[in-house]
Order: sequence, then C-alpha cells, then structure tokens
Amino acid sequence: MAKTTLLLADDHAVVRAGILNAIKELPGLEIIGEVGDGPSLFHALAHHRPNLLLLDVTMPQFDPIPAIGQIRALYPHMKILVVTAYDDDVYVQGLLGVGVHGYHLKDQPLADLRLAVQRVLQGERWVSSRVLSRLLHPATEAGERPALTERQREILRLLRQGMDNQSIARQTSLSVKTVENHLTRIYRQLGVQSRLEALNHIMAHPDLIGEAGHALPPPAPARPGGDEVSLLLVDDNARYRAQLRRMVGKVYPQATIYEAENIAGALAVARRVDLRLVLVDVVLGDEDGIQCTRALKARLPAARIILISAYPDREFHRRGLEAGAVAFLDKKDLDGKTLRQVIEDVAL
Repeated sequence: MAKTTLLLADDHAVVRAGILNAIKELPGLEIIGEVGDGPSLFHALAHHRPNLLLLDVTMPQFDPIPAIGQIRALYPHMKILVVTAYDDDVYVQGLLGVGVHGYHLKDQPLADLRLAVQRVLQGERWVSSRVLSRLLHPATEAGERPALTERQREILRLLRQGMDNQSIARQTSLSVKTVENHLTRIYRQLGVQSRLEALNHIMAHPDLIGEAGHALPPPAPARPGGDEVSLLLVDDNARYRAQLRRMVGKVYPQATIYEAENIAGALAVARRVDLRLVLVDVVLGDEDGIQCTRALKARLPAARIILISAYPDREFHRRGLEAGAVAFLDKKDLDGKTLRQVIEDVAL
C-alpha cells in the first residue's frame, strides 16, 4: 500500500525536529523533505509533489496568503495544514479563505497535532479550538479586544519609527497588502481611525508594543523571610508570556516578573536583576532557548533555569540539561499547580 507523503516547511530547525518526532509514528506516513524558506518550499513542491504540506506561515521570503493561494492553484489535490504560533485574524481568515485544510497552533498538545494530521488526511477540516472560538465569538466591544500578537507589535514598532507601508513590508518580508490588512485589524483593536491616531495611542501606552529587551525597573529590596522571587519569562510569543504572567500573579503574587522575547533581552534583564528563576522557551524566533540558557547560566550561575516547550523532544531535554537547565517542562503541563511548586521550591 502506497504511503502518504508529507513535506514539512518551517524556518526553525528545532521546531521541525519536534514536529517530526511527534508525527513520525503515524501509520502510513512518509516524511519526504524539510525546507525553511519560500523559494526552497516551491522547489521541493515541484520536485516531490507531496500528499500533505505541513507549514508555518512566517518563513523568510514567503508571504503566506498569496503564496498559499498560488500553491493551491498549482497543486489542487494536495492537503495543506498550517502549524503556527500566530492566531490573529489576518492570518486565520486569510489562510482559510485561500483554502488551507487545517490551522493548528503550536502551543497546543502534541496529541492534537497528530490528530490534526489524521483529520486533514481523512478529508476533514481542522481548526485549533482557540482559533475556532475566536471565529465563532469575535470581540465586539473595546473592553473585549484581544491582546496584540507579536506580528502586530512588530508592525507598530516599525510604524513608530516612521516607516511607510512599503518599508514595513520590506522589513517584515510581507506584501504591502498584508501589511495593510494588519494595520486595519490593529486600528480596529486599538479603537482608532488613522495612522496618526495609532501613533498617538502607542505613545500614550508604550506597554502595548512590548519593546524587546526592556525590563521592568529593578525591584524593591525583598522583605525578610526570603519569600519574594525575581522571575524572568523568556518567550517570543507575547500572548503566551501574558498568559504565564497572569498565572504566576495568581499563584504567587509576591513574585516580581520580568519578560524578554530573545536572548539579548534576557541578558539585559540579567545584568540589572539578581534573578532566581527563569522560564525559557526552546524556540525564540530565529534563536535557540538552549543557547539562551547557556548564556544566562554563565551570567547568573545561581539562577534556576527551566526550559519549556510545546515540543518536548528527548534530544532537546538532554541538550538543555547540559546547558544548565534544571528541568524541561511540556507547556501543556505548565498549569497553576506546577508553577506554584516551581516558584516555592526557589523561594525556600
């Protein structure tokens, strides 16, 4: 019986390894190639003609919505499953509109990814539950606006630098039309009508764009008893950082929480603050959380560093411990109870 062939496209080697590890045991599935950018993807599609394309949408030289529309026209019988960290409406509605067969979020359990692959291959549609909930129940009031995605924050930062849409498109490797769609969505979320109003809004609320590497002010001296903990969250997904921050605030309100989205930002905090606990995602944009762990450990040898990932691969676990992490946690297991235990262990 002929096997179903799959091509994987993601610009992060560590993510590709985690995805492959999760799906390699699916019966009848053969992974025939991996690529990490737009031109390589089109070349591999022409060469391999797979049954299923599993891809991220934020690769170099790849504008997802028009590119996937072109791919659908060239290979109408091929199934397409998007696996991404981005859940903003521009991507979701745009990609579903050009005909992808599934939209899966990277922070969901690996079992869900395997199920998504199986469902799409069976001819069904797959949409992650959080995305589906937003599609069915869109926010309509100002107080219900969802947090800005990392892509939206990036565009606002470039907007604040005075870039026009063409310059933003070049900087982000998006088309001008996609940038315009993002800005339309951003204006709606911020409750503004124009570029000038958006600029005034972010000048009044700089926290909205979460400047990379900007730490909170140094904390006040800890109270006697050692119950305060300085904690750093390192993750390139602003939405996930916000989720973790809320969880920590609930289970351990005396913690002082810092954030960073990359290695430079994490080290900037480490130079100013005597951190006791650091949670680091394995994938940090174009960077590697294991490298981040190694750099932080050299700077703060007494800090307890825990790696987190939606792809709990054994090799990542081994390399993370070698770099100085004390543990490796699956994101789906990182609930309030686990966070409390981790923080209390440090606070003792």
